[in-house]
Amino acid sequence: MRMLRPVAVALLLSSPAAFAADPAAALRAEADKRTAGLDGKLVEWRRDLHQNPELGNREVRTSAKVAAHLKALGIEVTALAKTGIKGVLKGGKPGPVVALRADMDALPVTEELDLPFKSTARADWGGREVGVMHACGHDAHVSMLMGAAEVLAGMRASLPGTVVFLFQPAEEGLPAGEEGGAELMVREGVLDNPKVDVVFGLHVFPMPTGTLGWRAGGIMASSDMLEIRVRGRQTHGAMPWAGADPIVAGAEIVLSLQSIVSREIDPTKSPAIVTIGSFQGGNRGNIVPDEVVMAGTVRTFDQDMREQIQKAIERRVQSVAAATGTTATVSWYGANPVTFNDPALTARMSPTLQRVAGALAVPDVRQTTTAEDFSYYQAKVPGLFAFLGVNPPGRTPEPNHSPRFYVDEAALPIGVRALTHLALDSLLPAK
Repeated sequence: MRMLRPVAVALLLSSPAAFAADPAAALRAEADKRTAGLDGKLVEWRRDLHQNPELGNREVRTSAKVAAHLKALGIEVTALAKTGIKGVLKGGKPGPVVALRADMDALPVTEELDLPFKSTARADWGGREVGVMHACGHDAHVSMLMGAAEVLAGMRASLPGTVVFLFQPAEEGLPAGEEGGAELMVREGVLDNPKVDVVFGLHVFPMPTGTLGWRAGGIMASSDMLEIRVRGRQTHGAMPWAGADPIVAGAEIVLSLQSIVSREIDPTKSPAIVTIGSFQGGNRGNIVPDEVVMAGTVRTFDQDMREQIQKAIERRVQSVAAATGTTATVSWYGANPVTFNDPALTARMSPTLQRVAGALAVPDVRQTTTAEDFSYYQAKVPGLFAFLGVNPPGRTPEPNHSPRFYVDEAALPIGVRALTHLALDSLLPAK
């Protein structure tokens, strides 16, 4: 229970005088007391979710578990965005509306951790049978938000406002031809009725357990997925001059794209990445195929640079295709804007996160070129997104999406405290 120690310290330091000076102090102390009694539930929920992961837009069991929990707490529940859940907790006093968000989906990853609650789930993804694992920690996110809902529901009469709980599907991506994720949640009105004033989110990260990291402005990059199709003319591998080789053209395209970041953009302005992660074409070594299909991603923190890179990719693809006697198309999909923490909201809530994390607070954490569709909420209302460290002492960190990604469950109460304190401090008027 070492990570619950900050809760005990906060309770010991609290006093009637402190409560009088800070109206939120009594509420925070009550929330900490309730969080301290949740430890067993948090672990139980998280392990159950970890052992039963579901892919994007398929979170049927997870969604049902969340809805049942919220209803049992007397929270108004609405289903939306295929498998999404919205819970509305109306406080006993008038005030603003704050939203807390967790994503629910797992990844098409086969788990390699040797845990008693290891996932052995299998599912179809893109026409292939794959292993399924919470390799990004969304099981922890759901558990922590379920915990925050229980804590705040128990304080309903004292809440000066409304808390909206957003349990979102499909953050990791969508099955082909489907809609979903934060974009669909927003489109279906998840931030309306009641109208949300601010939104908060946490993401577990392989930092030391209990660390809270945040920064004003861009914290996670925009992401744009792309598909490049190069069409040639099939011929015998022994007579390549009789056709047009899309493999050679595709290889030249991959190499050409690598110099966009190093030669066409200003690296002193903002970092950027262009990656081709998939290259498929042909089925025999002695046949030049008709077509090659490549897939990749672009990441940056600057909108102008984002557009510049997209235009450069399209220009280079067409130039190489013309030079090699092939034709090519570039398709864009799966776009996420920059995850941008509202500077004024971040400044206001930084003391909250510092208080929760103590010595493990990192108020100017480094940007990461990973991406998050939490940005769709931030495009509508001011939002703050933070990282929660879940890597225990002595363990080599594994990145999110690794089949060995590990979550130290001692961090779960810290996440609940962060969410509840952010909600409580934002409901009360700023000093």
